[in-house]
Amino acid sequence: MADMMKKLPEAAQAYLDGKRLDEVECIISDLPGIARGKAVPAKKFSKQDCFHLPDSIFFQTITGDWGEAADENEGFIERDMILVPDMSTATAAPWTGDWTLQVIHDAQDRDHKPIPFSPRNVLKRVVAMYRKLGLEPIVAPEMEFYLVARNLDPAQTIKPMMGRSGRPAAARQAYSMTAVDEFGPVIDDIYDFAEAQGFEIDGITQEGGAGQLEINLLHGDPIKLADEVFYFKRLIREAALRHDCFATFMAKPIQEEPGSSMHIHHSIMDIESGANIFSGPQGGETDAFYHFIGGLQEHMPAAIAIMAPYVNSYRRYVKDNAAPINLAWARDNRTTGIRVPLSGPNARRVENRLAGMDCNPYLGIAASLACGLLGLKNEIRPDKQFKGDAYAGETAIPRVLGEALDLFDDASELHDILHPEFARVYSIVKRTEYEEFLNVISPWEREHLLLNV
Repeated sequence: MADMMKKLPEAAQAYLDGKRLDEVECIISDLPGIARGKAVPAKKFSKQDCFHLPDSIFFQTITGDWGEAADENEGFIERDMILVPDMSTATAAPWTGDWTLQVIHDAQDRDHKPIPFSPRNVLKRVVAMYRKLGLEPIVAPEMEFYLVARNLDPAQTIKPMMGRSGRPAAARQAYSMTAVDEFGPVIDDIYDFAEAQGFEIDGITQEGGAGQLEINLLHGDPIKLADEVFYFKRLIREAALRHDCFATFMAKPIQEEPGSSMHIHHSIMDIESGANIFSGPQGGETDAFYHFIGGLQEHMPAAIAIMAPYVNSYRRYVKDNAAPINLAWARDNRTTGIRVPLSGPNARRVENRLAGMDCNPYLGIAASLACGLLGLKNEIRPDKQFKGDAYAGETAIPRVLGEALDLFDDASELHDILHPEFARVYSIVKRTEYEEFLNVISPWEREHLLLNV
């Protein structure tokens, strides 16, 4: 046990200082981004090198159903995977009643090779491809979410939470500090939990929706940042539950309100020189800068099925409602799908505004980086910079999940980057979800079609 404690990150050691560790949650992200795993006594964890879970956790849909994605030669035998702890991810679970740590694990097969459809392994594969070229990808995700009233009946619409004033959270109050203060107790717990877990928040702002907040994270290594988003979703949900409300990361939870995105900022560093490859010696924009944007424009339509993984995701792409509808690019223009924020040459970056907050953070970041990598490798030139309001342009992204999956299935170059076996499993699982949704009759259909058609 003493040897294990020495391997813990500084924040985890500080959290346990003077305390006795009771339990370790051994977790891994499934395709939707749900934490799967086992809770084990700390003493047992300190003595084990790995544990096992069936590979079928990656064939499970968001509803708990199963996609027929097992190896066709073996059938659905639920072969065990070897799950190996990454101790650099050990962090507190400060909402628990005892002293508990969470540790993210990597999924391997019996030959200790990465399971190709494990989301963290997909991102590791993409990052390794950059590093093989002497490049280091840097990302900074932005997390949008809603704090809503407790919703115990799925037939009822989702409503904003009550603020500390006793009034429902107000809409159209972007960047209002008064609106942020309405959620003060929840935000205080978010800060406290994040500090206990060793996460640094760059800022919290009120967004345009009623009860909608945004948390920005500092830029850094894509795998580390995806781990943090994975952890943050759980952290934020737990903070909300302490104050009789729900935190939701649905792309479009409330009909008349804007959706929630996970904007991803990208820059690429040359490993040898440490320079940002998007900026030249004189500070100008480089060919690599344009090629990265070109890759996003050409390959993102096929990657939308990963960045917008549910039927609800496509309700976010609405004109004039704080979400892009095409892949136009521009400098400092929030109506385009690809934005180049204001910055100096060293901090020059490209912001992908397409990904929804409902996507798996490992897969959303991996898909975005994969599109940019294809642009760099194939030297793809982007369209001309868009001038004006991009909502006036044509819609140029899939409008429904079925269409997005069709594009994804045909994207062989993207599959080669992410891994063909991942692409096979992901498509099967998502089509299983989509077919299940198509069997559901909605209130809109009953209201307008029952007696009128």
